[in-house]
Amino acid sequence: MTHIDAGAELDPVHPVPLPASRRSEGLSAAEVAERVARGEVNDVPVRSSRSMGEIVRANVFTRFNAIIGVLWLVMLFVAPFQDSLFGYVIIANTGIGIIQEWRAKKTLDSLAVIGEAKPTVRRDGVAAEVSTSEIVLGDLIEIGPGDKIVVDGTCAEADGLEIDESLLTGEADPVVKHPGDQVMSGSFVVAGGGAFTAAKVGREAYAAQLAEEASRFTLVHSELRTGISTILKYVTWMMIPTAIGLVISQLVVKQHGLKDSIARTVGGIVPMVPEGLVLLTSVAFAIGVIRLGRKQCLVQELPAIEGLARVDTVCLDKTGTLTEGGMDVTELRPLQGTDESYIRRVLGALGESDPRPNASLQAIIAAYPDSEEWRCTESLPFSSARKYSGASFSEGNGESSTWLLGAPDVLLPAGDPALAETERLNEAGLRVLLLARATKDLDAPEVKKGARPTALVVLEQRLRPDAADTLNYFAEQEVKAKVISGDNAVSVGAVAGKLGLTGSVVDARHLPDEREEMAKSLDKGTVFGRVTPRQKRDMVGALQSRGHTVAMTGDGVNDVLALKDADIGVSMGSGSEATRAVAQIVLLNNSFSTLPSVVAEGRRVIGNITRVATLFLVKTVYSVLLAILVVCWQVEYPFLPRHLTLLSTLTIGVPAFFLALTPNKERAKPHFVRRVMRYSIPGGVIAGLATFVTYLLARHYYTGEGSLDAETSAATLTLFLISMWVLAIIARPYTWWRICLVAAMGGAFLLVLMVPGLQHFFALKLVGTTMPWIAVGVSVVAAAALEFLWKWVARRFPA
Repeated sequence: MTHIDAGAELDPVHPVPLPASRRSEGLSAAEVAERVARGEVNDVPVRSSRSMGEIVRANVFTRFNAIIGVLWLVMLFVAPFQDSLFGYVIIANTGIGIIQEWRAKKTLDSLAVIGEAKPTVRRDGVAAEVSTSEIVLGDLIEIGPGDKIVVDGTCAEADGLEIDESLLTGEADPVVKHPGDQVMSGSFVVAGGGAFTAAKVGREAYAAQLAEEASRFTLVHSELRTGISTILKYVTWMMIPTAIGLVISQLVVKQHGLKDSIARTVGGIVPMVPEGLVLLTSVAFAIGVIRLGRKQCLVQELPAIEGLARVDTVCLDKTGTLTEGGMDVTELRPLQGTDESYIRRVLGALGESDPRPNASLQAIIAAYPDSEEWRCTESLPFSSARKYSGASFSEGNGESSTWLLGAPDVLLPAGDPALAETERLNEAGLRVLLLARATKDLDAPEVKKGARPTALVVLEQRLRPDAADTLNYFAEQEVKAKVISGDNAVSVGAVAGKLGLTGSVVDARHLPDEREEMAKSLDKGTVFGRVTPRQKRDMVGALQSRGHTVAMTGDGVNDVLALKDADIGVSMGSGSEATRAVAQIVLLNNSFSTLPSVVAEGRRVIGNITRVATLFLVKTVYSVLLAILVVCWQVEYPFLPRHLTLLSTLTIGVPAFFLALTPNKERAKPHFVRRVMRYSIPGGVIAGLATFVTYLLARHYYTGEGSLDAETSAATLTLFLISMWVLAIIARPYTWWRICLVAAMGGAFLLVLMVPGLQHFFALKLVGTTMPWIAVGVSVVAAAALEFLWKWVARRFPA
């Protein structure tokens, strides 16, 4: 709170006068130029993504690329070109990954610039918005509710200034700041206003490194990525001893020519590596970012796409989410016979007393012009914790008065007659503020006690036209919506009812403090009013304690703590800078209707990656099993690298790319590893056993020169047919294009078998008719076993 002298100088930016002793013009243009020349600039690079160099390194220098790269170099020296094709495929896949992530980087960077808030800096006595990177040491930066402190500094002006430092210190209670107090970057204003002088800029600022790290392109805390890493870790451990056994078997036991033995050894090792799975996941995420970017949705952390798809409870802040920011005064109801013209003057003066009015006060300012005779002598900014604001005035006729404006049920004692009228208005979905004349000084601890109700100000909120459809979407997707608001519970319930949201309405002041009991109440209720900022945070934690995956939407500074603690925080682009800083997803177009697109994109990514991961891991399982069987039976490995390159391309690589990018509305389910492996292991075992049986039968059937090539061709036919059946199962439910995709892959393999040049290139030629038909018969039996086993697994081990 600030006392204002009658002769104070007027601030050119805000209508509220500041004391002459506390007035500052800020730096001059010459001083700014001097500091820029000295390098005293806030030059911390705020990045929304990895640099191009990091993208290239992350996609090229991987564990599996190293394995494949070494084997590729070996094959270039000991085998024909076609046995080295797998290396070129890796180069192409890695290139695709780099290009897609680079496109995602461009999207993220451009959206980050659009969504970047610009601090207000006072220079030469004039306030203007500048980029964060343009702030220099000594700049005077103006702040108000919702503004984030971007650099460290010293408070120069304060008007009821309260700053939340919880993101830095963990202390949830706001800290009242006075001139001379330190302010820290990373904190944000919750009430009041003022200005501070930048004392530390750039990398010296307290939160600079934390902010830079938090804004990076990241894939951490993702069940999908963690699950894939777990799978790859086990694959690596299986692959090493199997590969060693295969090397010994092919080089020592069989004593074939060195080059042929090396080629078949490499042919056994390469397909064990599911290198495309990691790449495809990155590509799917990157394309998701690009798609959402086109809809003006900034994904600040990539796992948010996946996380929102797993959400089963979404907590919605009413203001700015279900309703538009603006309001209109629809009625003024004087109480106790107060003169209406006098009330209008009071409201006009109150509107002018706040340099940063909220939506309610903006509506009052629009409806009631300021009276020039009135002068503000003291002010109390609005706080979401208090739920009222106030000001003291000199009325110009020698009279002085102190007024409070806020929630009727907070300012009035229970049973007051004005509350009954307020309740009726709230039931109609209207917002009601009480204007009360205080009998105590504004800085008194119990200023509201004894205040005399003077008028009810009735406001109507503008509903978002897209809110009802979005709520219906969540209901259809079995995602529970909880409306959490600081407004009156009945009023919030009426707004929710207009949007078709049904359920019980709860006044949060009556919620139990104990987490378990609160969680029970939250499960039963739908609309919660009079929720304090700390309660919002507690409510998110209570829902999470019962196993719910919670998303929180909001745009106000009172939503920051809850947004930070929620599994997924969603902020409106027009929201405060603090909410945008902690949210994983920012809706730059301020459209609540974008959320279904984010959910759909997440479900597409998760569902499709789960689907194609089975394809990749079936290959890994049958490759490891074939290598073990070859070592145990002491026979030549049946395939050359070119054979498995052909099979992998037609049954995994090309189909997986298309399947990973298709629409998928299936709700995301947990336990990714278990869901993938329960199909991959039986599928891989059946494919490996059936292929080896055909290979052994062919070894007994074919004799003489060229028999190994014939045996390989028969085994390749069996493995291709079984892999195609796995693909056919994974592609379900069928659509015309999925049927065409499977048919095209089968047609491509048939083309290889029929064209002499391709036969020679891939060393595939079916000899006779008996063994090829036996291979087909084995494949049919294996396919039937696969169908039976997968259905049994689905029943026995449900996801």
